Amino acid sequence: MKPGKSFYCCSECGHRSAKWMGKCPTCGAWNTFVEEIEEAQPKSGMESRMIFSSGDNHAVAYDALEMPVYMRTQTGLAELDRVLGGGLVHGSVVLLSGEPGIGKSTLLMQVSDVLGKTKRVLYVSGEESGGQLKLRAQRLGVHGQNLYILTETSLERIMHEVDAIKPDVLIVDSIQTLYSDRLTSTPGSVTQVRENAMALINRAKGDGISVLLVGHVNKEGGIAGPKVLEHMVDAVLYFEGERQQAYRIIRAIKNRFGSTNEIGVFEMEEHGLREVENPSELLLSGRPHGISGNCAVCTLEGTRPLIAEIQALVTQAPQPSPRRNSNGIDYNRMCLILAVLEKRLGLRFSANDVYLNVIGGLRLDEPAADLAVALALISSLTDRVVPDELIALGELGLSGELRAVSGIENRVREAMRLGFTRAVVPARNLEKRKIDLPIELIPVKSIYEALRVLQKPEQTEANNAI
Repeated sequence: MKPGKSFYCCSECGHRSAKWMGKCPTCGAWNTFVEEIEEAQPKSGMESRMIFSSGDNHAVAYDALEMPVYMRTQTGLAELDRVLGGGLVHGSVVLLSGEPGIGKSTLLMQVSDVLGKTKRVLYVSGEESGGQLKLRAQRLGVHGQNLYILTETSLERIMHEVDAIKPDVLIVDSIQTLYSDRLTSTPGSVTQVRENAMALINRAKGDGISVLLVGHVNKEGGIAGPKVLEHMVDAVLYFEGERQQAYRIIRAIKNRFGSTNEIGVFEMEEHGLREVENPSELLLSGRPHGISGNCAVCTLEGTRPLIAEIQALVTQAPQPSPRRNSNGIDYNRMCLILAVLEKRLGLRFSANDVYLNVIGGLRLDEPAADLAVALALISSLTDRVVPDELIALGELGLSGELRAVSGIENRVREAMRLGFTRAVVPARNLEKRKIDLPIELIPVKSIYEALRVLQKPEQTEANNAI
């Protein structure tokens, strides 16, 4: 057998090159090419590398296909089940990614405890010893019923244990630590990650085992390894949050068995992760009163309405080039809103530093938060206060107009439940459908009309005195 040839492979997208390149021509990443050896295998072994290797597959007429019934198992964490689409599907492969120390292993250990009551769970760890896992399990109150621990990085030995134990759920922490004896490349390389993941997916589909894979993240925040790994699995979940804060958010980037718009909210405590059933009330718990630069907005994460607090700080720039900083709001979206306000209202943001933040580590991606962001920025610049009992909804156009948003009734209902008595909404929404709720609705057509809700500082002091 001839030895394998050397080539260079991009660790981000898997692009191959005969020579080293500084920038990948496919994905544009810099310094991601690593040298690997192409495996020389006999033709008889090619079938073992295919996901579906049975030779009796034939084309079937579309009318003859049967609708599959996906069996789901509850993980015991309602927030995680919401993101998965109702539970863990039998025979599915889920990739869970997040920054180091964010709580991925803690989440999976708690899930193992619940699933172990009715299922057989095999927890494979390539990063921790059995003693370390035992200490974490005791801290989390995990009893270990039907839970098997394996500290191994060899794929062949893991498969041997899978054949012996025959688990219903297989957890691998993490996929980057595994290696196969058939491959000469180092663990974590593109070839190792791709081939090992393919072997696990093949076993999951063939034996009906639910597989949970943990993936590392790179310095840009994406999943480390080839992008093809995200296309191979059934669901990709991101575990987000600041390690300095107690709140964690899990969201689905890809889900073949559910929606990708749902999120789950957890709070990190001494004894593990605790579900947050009412995140809106938690996010507004420390909201200041009567302070400029503060506005509330209701965003929809799937079917769940969330009340978020947007804070803005506009201050005179000490340097010729003012600073712009955004946390939780897309930076380009913030610059667009600043440009609209400066052009249509004549406000001088160009001579000031602008800082924007969404409380609680929440990230707002939908345009329905535009009006709240604009009011917070105007409030901080003019020192006029947005009333505490008011919530703002609407998408801001380049001409200063306010466009309609979806799910307006659910948003207003959630705001009313949390004590808000006034809501600024686009007039277009009220023209399409009348909202019959005991809350004052203020229809506005443009950002000019929305300015009338701002209060002067003396008005705010008088209201607080009353």
